[in-house]
Amino acid sequence: MAHYYRIAFLLLILLCFGKTQGKAQTVNEPLLTLTLQDASFEDFVREVESKTKYRFYYEPAAVDSFKVTIQVTQKPLKSILDQVVEGTNLKYAMTEQGYVLITQGKEFMATLPEGFFNREQKSSGNQTLVMKSTDATPYIAGEQNKKKATSEAKLYLIGTKRDNANGNANLAGHLRDAKSGEPIIGATVYIQSPLLATTSDQYGYFSLTLPVGERELLIRGIGIKNSRRRIGLYADGKLDIEIEEDVRSLKEVLVEAEKDRNVAGMQMGMERLDIRTIKQVPTAFGETDILRVVLTLPGVKSVGEGSTGMNVRGGSTDQNLILFNDATIYNPSHLFGFFSAFNPDIIKSVELHKSNVPARYGGRLSSVLEITTRDGNKKKLAGSGGIGLLTSRLTLEGPIIKDKTSFMVAGRSTYSNWLLKKLPQESFKKSSASFYDLNAQINHEFDSKNTLYLSSYLSKDKFRLGSDSLYNFSNQNASVKWKHIFHNQLYSVVTGAYSRYGYGVNSENNPVNAADLAFSMNQANLQADFNYFLNSKHTVDFGASSILYNVSPGSLTPVGSESLVMRDVLQKEKALESALYVSDQIDISPRFSVYLGLRYSMFNALGPREAYTYAPNVPKNESTILDTVSYSSGKAIATYHGPEYRVSARLGLTDHTSIKASFNRMRQYIHMLSNTATMSPTDTWKLSDANIRPQVGDQFALGYYQNFRANTVELSVEGYYKKMKDFLDYRNGADIILNHHIETDVANAEGKAYGVEMMLKKMTGKLNGWVSYTYSRTLVRLNNPQVSEIINQGKWYPSNFDKPHDFTMISNYRFSQRFSTSLNFTYSTGRPITLPIAKYYDGNTQRIFYSDRNQYRVPNYYRVDFAMNIEGNHKVKKLAHSSWTLAVYNVTGRKNPYSVYFRSENRQIKGYKLSIFGQPIPTVTYNFKF
Repeated sequence: MAHYYRIAFLLLILLCFGKTQGKAQTVNEPLLTLTLQDASFEDFVREVESKTKYRFYYEPAAVDSFKVTIQVTQKPLKSILDQVVEGTNLKYAMTEQGYVLITQGKEFMATLPEGFFNREQKSSGNQTLVMKSTDATPYIAGEQNKKKATSEAKLYLIGTKRDNANGNANLAGHLRDAKSGEPIIGATVYIQSPLLATTSDQYGYFSLTLPVGERELLIRGIGIKNSRRRIGLYADGKLDIEIEEDVRSLKEVLVEAEKDRNVAGMQMGMERLDIRTIKQVPTAFGETDILRVVLTLPGVKSVGEGSTGMNVRGGSTDQNLILFNDATIYNPSHLFGFFSAFNPDIIKSVELHKSNVPARYGGRLSSVLEITTRDGNKKKLAGSGGIGLLTSRLTLEGPIIKDKTSFMVAGRSTYSNWLLKKLPQESFKKSSASFYDLNAQINHEFDSKNTLYLSSYLSKDKFRLGSDSLYNFSNQNASVKWKHIFHNQLYSVVTGAYSRYGYGVNSENNPVNAADLAFSMNQANLQADFNYFLNSKHTVDFGASSILYNVSPGSLTPVGSESLVMRDVLQKEKALESALYVSDQIDISPRFSVYLGLRYSMFNALGPREAYTYAPNVPKNESTILDTVSYSSGKAIATYHGPEYRVSARLGLTDHTSIKASFNRMRQYIHMLSNTATMSPTDTWKLSDANIRPQVGDQFALGYYQNFRANTVELSVEGYYKKMKDFLDYRNGADIILNHHIETDVANAEGKAYGVEMMLKKMTGKLNGWVSYTYSRTLVRLNNPQVSEIINQGKWYPSNFDKPHDFTMISNYRFSQRFSTSLNFTYSTGRPITLPIAKYYDGNTQRIFYSDRNQYRVPNYYRVDFAMNIEGNHKVKKLAHSSWTLAVYNVTGRKNPYSVYFRSENRQIKGYKLSIFGQPIPTVTYNFKF
């Protein structure tokens, strides 16, 4: 019954306004032509609102299963509504101001009886109505006790109402979840006439300059109910809006995004995933895996199964900047890549930038993956977790000070060690594998202008295969962010972050060779970002950043008194990377927008350190070293700098179609050294110096975007061409571990990548998901006179991750509110390899003759996964809400080759395929939330 009272109250308000404003505001009823077949009531409302000035108000639960089938030509709305509600218990009331109120069972009158209000005479003799109850919630700019816009029925006044008001005013505020107080990221806030829009940022903050007067503010976003707020905007002011989560009782569900973002937004080469979409995708071992889902996106690949290293549009794995709450993650995986390093229960959203990278980001050539966690529940204590075959996790969150301070702690661990001991094979019993990760964060709102965010992360891995060496590696991250709002149109975020990554390899099986191999690196960075919403046509971002690197490239230390291993320690490296940036998004017209950005970066390799100088224009090796130069602490060894351009444009062809183009230049001053095609725990990182130049990449992209079926189906086609220079490639037989002059075994190569990405996405309805296809090529050329050998005669050759064809289908079908299924299919061309093709004798020694580098390929890859999600009942009052996920990874049991290796057997060389998952892997996971 509560919704009847709310609608009655709204009707009372509208009637009051109707009498005070007079007949001048009556909406002229238009004649409509509509054709709908078995459409939802929401679709019907959307059609009518798009063609008239009428606005509908109704309770979604009252029309959740109501379907509309109608075909009318040039009929008034009242006649159409009579036809729609005929034979149902729905009633409607139309007001003079253009509002349609839909009720269930009970009917409301659109006019009040004569004498309902008390009347009083003005001196002029004219009569005016005196309302007995207020029809608006006044909101004063700068008010200390802030009011929150929680109702669609109320009119929220910002400033003092005045007649004949003109000009513009700014409205700003935060979008938050009504239940938890969490910020709502990436929601679109707009008015329809004139069409003016903005998007909430990662803090839920929005700022929008509007014409003064009464407006209807519309809010659309991922996982939230479509909402409206009536505002009377007469001065600059702030209004925080609380919105309910989109948990519908509709048979047709679900993930509802900003439906026109694909066409209307400036974003290009950007993919945004919310955690509910991610959790629907089946993965190995039943653990929701963020990086596995990212790998299903067009233009994103990996070299093989069991790897979380990403290759984005022809870039290597080290060319991706992975940010976790603005702190850098260097190894985003657990257990050789079988699990990602991020606990899914704390994730809010994931954004991947493949092109059109915002100017605030830099330091990598190919992509930026930004992972943002939730703030924690500000309303009440809550928790969630899950128990799987190999891992378990638990998250606790809640308010410290209600609506001001929240905390969240989360932990995840595996019990694979215990399982390995139970296996019958002796080799497994001698193996071990374990990991854990911990997250903790606190957010505190001092006042309406100052908020502090504290976040920390720790992960550790240990594993031993058989009786081999013990590997361990860890990530440590911490960040502090202070957000300060100067006024509605300007705010800043100052971020301090610390990141550390290190690994160790311990071998003690043979006392004579017992040793510890170690590597570590850390970085401390400080960044200040400013967002200035100049007006409805300009959004200006500017800021500065600085990163201090400290790298310990490697050390080998003997273990025990019997060890004959010689201690060996590489020189430490230190560097400072700084940048300034500014950008402006200019909305020239509703259909034409331009983004202009400039980032200027500088890199200083610093002492203390000794550096080699080599003879010019000849291959670098130990025999061509001319001198060794010593640099004192803080002395610049080498300096690199240059501009990075960010330019993009969007042209709307129609309301549902647009084209976009962009150009990016990126610079990268840090390089990963690896002796494998994929990421591994023994990868090391090298800073640019006098002998190794920074990488530079230019990317051009052009895209076509179209939405269908009332913006529920999105089509995007993007083509790109990328040029890269001075990235590292290796000589044949290169030694990268404990190499005191690594520049003699690596060389600055050049590369090019090009391709076309197509994606068809449907994120609403019982059947949802996406289909993507990518054709791409990635080629490398190493024709450097400073390298002693020329690879492939100096010609272009495929990179290790050149996979021309890639097809992915992600499909989800919801049978009911409690039961849904997911089916995934992926196919890709096999990656390039180098094969031995002959053997010959040099004197009395047999040698192998190899093909040109990456001339052949492993067999093509395809895989099918299936999952069932079963939820518990949806009773509101329960101790905990639970669900089960039953999944099968690699349903067909295909033995996809990860690599091909060769053995000499009976004087013959035989090749073998190595598969990571050569059979179906069933999993079951229990999830709970309270």
